[in-house]
Amino acid sequence: MTDLFADDSPQAPHDTAPADAPLADRIRPASLSEIIGQDHITGREGAIGRMVAAGKLSSLILWGPPGTGKTSIARLLADSVGMHYMAVSAVFSGVADLKKAFAEAEKVSAMGKKTLLFVDEIHRFNKAQQDGFLPYVERGVVTLVGATTENPSFELNAALLSRAQVLVLNRLDGPALDALLTRAEAAEGKALPVTDDARRALIASADGDGRFLLNQAETLFSIAMGSPLDPAAMAALLHRRMPVYDKGADGHYNLISALHKSMRGSDPQAALYWLARMLVAGEEPLYVLRRITRFASEDIGLADPQALAQCIAAKEAYQFLGSPEGELAIVQACIYCATAPKSNAVYKAQKSAWKSAMDTGSLMPPANILNAPTNLMKDLGYGKGYAYDHDRDEGFSGDNYWPDEMSPQEFYAPVERGFEVKLRARLEHWERLRNERKD
Repeated sequence: MTDLFADDSPQAPHDTAPADAPLADRIRPASLSEIIGQDHITGREGAIGRMVAAGKLSSLILWGPPGTGKTSIARLLADSVGMHYMAVSAVFSGVADLKKAFAEAEKVSAMGKKTLLFVDEIHRFNKAQQDGFLPYVERGVVTLVGATTENPSFELNAALLSRAQVLVLNRLDGPALDALLTRAEAAEGKALPVTDDARRALIASADGDGRFLLNQAETLFSIAMGSPLDPAAMAALLHRRMPVYDKGADGHYNLISALHKSMRGSDPQAALYWLARMLVAGEEPLYVLRRITRFASEDIGLADPQALAQCIAAKEAYQFLGSPEGELAIVQACIYCATAPKSNAVYKAQKSAWKSAMDTGSLMPPANILNAPTNLMKDLGYGKGYAYDHDRDEGFSGDNYWPDEMSPQEFYAPVERGFEVKLRARLEHWERLRNERKD
């Protein structure tokens, strides 16, 4: 199960919070078994459960969305294995704070006790500061437990990652958040003053963040009401949580990937959902349209040449109309691409041709297709024997256009879908003519 309350106060895990403390503090888990929603790591068979059972803790990076229990897990880990607990926040701490923490850990180590150093928002430390942890981790002065909402692969030093195990915390689902509300009701000694529908709406509005949910619940508990609130009345009382979406970080790339793959999978309904998720959260519409335009060439190509035209038209329409009216054109382009026949033949052709160009270097074109604007070039054989295609039957000469040192290659292979069916037939026809004229 998992927790949701991150702060950097020195309160030990087993301390009882004062009666006037925030609700999140009053129902903070007292043991790992009380963590809600993270059984995959805190349970008996999970990584943390196994470490605690063995009584030996390695350095960890806890990676997960806000309000999923990273801080509480770190506190409870220290208590479970009998380690000295210290916490710093990368948001508020600098080099001096780290030196102080390491000095304290050295003293504790000299007395025969190990220190668990919890670093909240560890990704906010720069690379040099992250390197500063390495000697203390390697010597065993501290066992590092870092918490981050960002992808560690991009935000943490490789050296630090190699010395720590990355554990991924799940976004809290509906049952986990409902269990958290039940725990809050037990602490308050009364039911949440909302209808069943409003309770479900409250859980949905938390967007997987338990801390946010508890803050909303605390507001509801504090207001005297004659009758339970329905969803509309509750929405008027509480502010709505915006979805977690950082346009410069992981959420940005995760959602654009989901949009791209939904279109590739010809699921316009899912594609519309991910498109809406990004635009509602404030993503730049033209960025999304640029990705859809790329998709039109990469995943549709000549299976439906109109896909690219639809995207360019959507750009013109959006720039002409602006938001929000112009976003309808982006929706149209998205639906068109999601429902179009798919082919990556153009994409594969580009990759193959580019590789061949790199591999073959500076091979000259055959002399017959070289331009000969001067007499000297004509004397050297430039353009000699060139077959003008319009003078031949079917407008096709079957001439050679490849370097003399290179055999003909096949980069573009149309698929049996959409317009490329016609292109495949056309290419096969020309290949037959080419072979006949060779004979």
